[in-house]
Amino acid sequence: DVQLQASGGGLVQAGGSLRLSCKVSRFTFDNYAIGWFRQAPGKEREGVSCISRSDGTLYYLDSVKGRFALFSDNTRNTVYLQMNSLKPEDTAVYFCAAGSTYGCNNPIRVFEYDYWGQGTQVTVSS
Repeated sequence: DVQLQASGGGLVQAGGSLRLSCKVSRFTFDNYAIGWFRQAPGKEREGVSCISRSDGTLYYLDSVKGRFALFSDNTRNTVYLQMNSLKPEDTAVYFCAAGSTYGCNNPIRVFEYDYWGQGTQVTVSS
């Protein structure tokens, strides 16, 4: 099974930046997608960004376009989420996940992902 570990969360003021990391291990040669998700208290988990490992397809949630960027370092088996111009509305627990069947699609749907990391807290103060 694929294992994922998200890290890099913290507290930042509005307008600041954070970079999240997702270390992927025990992967196979299967094609898969890596997705970033977030969940705020009392809200549904939502897809933030994803990348297809097969063809490099990228998608972003509309509310983060132009502010967030997903990067993949294949030599380190690590996917990053660079978050700039952070807003209080970005406050959430952020998860990385792997999807084995559907690839990276728009919208980025929770049920299309099979393996999940534990998550890392991002808090943006106003």
